[in-house]
Amino acid sequence: MRCPFCGNPDSQVKDSRPNEEGSAIRRRRACLSCGQRFTTVERVQLRELVVVKQDGRRAPFDRDKISRSIRIALRKRPVSDEQMEQIVTGVVRQLEASGDTEVASARIGELAMDALKEVDGVGYVRFASVYRDFTEARDFSEILTLMESKTQQTEQ
Repeated sequence: MRCPFCGNPDSQVKDSRPNEEGSAIRRRRACLSCGQRFTTVERVQLRELVVVKQDGRRAPFDRDKISRSIRIALRKRPVSDEQMEQIVTGVVRQLEASGDTEVASARIGELAMDALKEVDGVGYVRFASVYRDFTEARDFSEILTLMESKTQQTEQ
């Protein structure tokens, strides 16, 4: 593993711990050249996923993109880092379990919105406002009305 501080390709593992219900391993490393310590995370990757964008372009799936988007949507909300990581892991697992190697970007957004809806309504609306490109206040009103009607149906 290349050192993020000096770029040296050699590092030594000092500590390894399972993470995320055993689906990842967190490793504490020390650079053999500069002595700096850093952390890496290893995850099982079942298959290479390719994201098909709305304009037809294809790009490799980047777990960090969905993680950043969810963290932004849940910023300053009472949701722990662990819960956020569980949301991201859940979305990735659903994508991998589908069996498809190509997945539409719209599918990723819908899975993230479904997961956010279960955890935090405000985070859901924030994510939806970017994902669905809200341009007017009316767009917010419509999604809130939709959320209320679904909540009322669930309670009945």
